[in-house]
Amino acid sequence: MDEDTRYEAVRSRDGRFDGAFFFAVETTGIYCRPSCPAVTPKRRNVRFFPTAAAAQGSGFRACRRCRPDAVPGSAEWNVRADVVGRAVRLIGDGVVDREGVGGLADRLGYSARQVQRQLTAELGAGPVALARAQRAHTARVLLQTTALPVTEIAFASGFASVRQFNDTIRAVYATTPSTLREAAPGGRGARRGSPAAGIPLRLAHRGPYQAGPVFDLLEREAVSGVEEVTGTLGARTYRRTLRLPYGHAVVAVEERAGTTGTGGGAHPGGWLDARLRLTDPRDLTTAVQRLRRLFDLDSDPYAIDERLADDPRLAPLVAARPGLRSPGAADPAEAAVRALVGTATAERLVRRYGKTPDAPSGSLTHLFPEPAVLAEAEPGGALGALTAALADGTLRLDPGADRDEAEAALGALPGLDPEIVAAIRVRALGDPDVAPPGPDVPDEWRPWRSYAVRHLLVAGEEAEEEADAEEESRN
Repeated sequence: MDEDTRYEAVRSRDGRFDGAFFFAVETTGIYCRPSCPAVTPKRRNVRFFPTAAAAQGSGFRACRRCRPDAVPGSAEWNVRADVVGRAVRLIGDGVVDREGVGGLADRLGYSARQVQRQLTAELGAGPVALARAQRAHTARVLLQTTALPVTEIAFASGFASVRQFNDTIRAVYATTPSTLREAAPGGRGARRGSPAAGIPLRLAHRGPYQAGPVFDLLEREAVSGVEEVTGTLGARTYRRTLRLPYGHAVVAVEERAGTTGTGGGAHPGGWLDARLRLTDPRDLTTAVQRLRRLFDLDSDPYAIDERLADDPRLAPLVAARPGLRSPGAADPAEAAVRALVGTATAERLVRRYGKTPDAPSGSLTHLFPEPAVLAEAEPGGALGALTAALADGTLRLDPGADRDEAEAALGALPGLDPEIVAAIRVRALGDPDVAPPGPDVPDEWRPWRSYAVRHLLVAGEEAEEEADAEEESRN
């Protein structure tokens, strides 16, 4: 998009571009999302930035009205497999906070200088600035949704000192942490979550979102002890345990009935309500990003549906289910093991080798066993080969993994046929453009072949359910 096209998106308050770019107003010193409901500034006063971090680096502070730091992530990073796309996914997972820029560069196979140069050239900000913007958003969420002391929030958000935390909050939000907390909905008296009760969140998405098929899939695949789906159709709750870098969590995500986000207005899109109970609040950013990948919340349904609707075979399916998602995985290594062994065997592995969390929650009694544990406990066959490769780093499935290299490594393991490899690439690696062996998946569906296959699968499942219901009614 050129700048004139971007300005037209701003003038029309087009929420389709929230997260794709940001605009700042030089006369006010504020940056916003394209759909901000405020009065449209004059063109000569507007500057455009590819990321919130770039706007912050140029001295602009976040709009308090449209909260540009809370938009869905750019769908571009789901598609791109180059070093910049991989770097953005790793930064979102908190790698810079945990391992520094050097750790990020090592994971990417580049020097720190090369990573800095490429990110700055494309995004207007380097890895430190991108991580800083993410820390500021995490801090705001914790300030406004929890009762944690401000000092604890500073370190939980990834800041090295309270002074750095205070300086960043002032620079990004033009206010103090305590004032930002009081500005939360409900003000000073707002009810906030505790680590025991969980942190309430809204996981934003752009455009329409077909929650039903996602929850259907999660319900069919649920591994007892680790996951559960409860409630009635249209109002289900998905809960699971999740291993994280500093501890573990019990997370819950609510289904919203029907297709959300189809209406017009300033903010076409919606959210899924979630609650995260973390043993260590430093894991908040990572947990949120992993849920976003699981529920495919950063995709661009407008671009996907427009492309697939051009195909006569897919057009009626897209019209029936606008915004259909291709779910990913909250734990890529776990997803790979489950794709190989299936649900029944996965439950056996959980019962025998899964660790019991410090505070089990109802039927959620275990964490899925780590690859190293499985590799030692069951070293033979395809499972042993897969978990050993995951444990020793021969195979990487983290958000920054090179998808082609991962597929080659998977293909070299015994017992993993092309169908399993394709399933791992879709779910564990979040690849939007996978053509599994067997079905007719033409190149014309690129770069959204994973979504095209999901449309075919969901349509087939619903047809089978209708046929079964009709047969039952006859009997």
